[in-house]
Amino acid sequence: MTNVNSPARHSKVADSAASAVADIPDGASLAVGGFGLSGIPKFLIDALLAQGASGLTIVSNNCGVDGAGLGLLLEARRIDKVIASYIGENKEFGRQFLAGEVTVELTPQGTLAERMRAGGSGIGAFYTPTGVGTPVEEGGLPWRYNSDGSVALASAPKEVRTFHGRQMVLEESIVTDYALIRAAVVDTAGNCCFHAAARNFNPPAAMAGRITIVEAERVVEVGELDPDEVHLPGIFVQRVVELTPQQAEDKGIEHRTTRPHPVAVGAAEVAS
Repeated sequence: MTNVNSPARHSKVADSAASAVADIPDGASLAVGGFGLSGIPKFLIDALLAQGASGLTIVSNNCGVDGAGLGLLLEARRIDKVIASYIGENKEFGRQFLAGEVTVELTPQGTLAERMRAGGSGIGAFYTPTGVGTPVEEGGLPWRYNSDGSVALASAPKEVRTFHGRQMVLEESIVTDYALIRAAVVDTAGNCCFHAAARNFNPPAAMAGRITIVEAERVVEVGELDPDEVHLPGIFVQRVVELTPQQAEDKGIEHRTTRPHPVAVGAAEVAS
């Protein structure tokens, strides 16, 4: 009998990012991890862009930023629908939505995370108080516009029931064809450890995908990760792509804000 902790067990490590995304077809749905540019599967997105799949449905907190992350797929007109919690600072995303070029299903942020987690847990739907008494419950949220600015498609009303004295709205879970995520350390069986804020939406996105592909900043053998370090069990991961050290260090920052160091300011005042 093979020891489940033995490094000799089947490895999920793919040859390259290109081979890992090669079978993603036109019209596929993908759950994608990340928050802004933090923890995004940058190199899997680049590989998918080069691969050419189009008509995609993307489930993610947002759709990247202009010129980076999922924003690249958006600019190349590869995305037909986005399920996200906000437009963000992606001007092209906002332009395409208002011009009627992409369908956008806006979902409260916590609800979006739970819809993906529930999908990965085999839960068909759940009730939440978030959105009760708003257009989330009542319907009418524009999902797609016509080119003249009129609403082409709007959200439908949702079922409401009372639990523990509170009204709650029914939300369907999300299951996607694929998921693209990024992790700090991954073993060859797909067990993932995330670093700090880069964890964000990656675990629920991974759970939602039928085929989950993770780009790993570092790949280790099975047994090198302490069980307490595993944030996402390998059962949710089908393919692992190992990044080079240079790729692992390639992390974008949306806004770099700094303020003068107090010592430097004091020295400048003395010098003046």
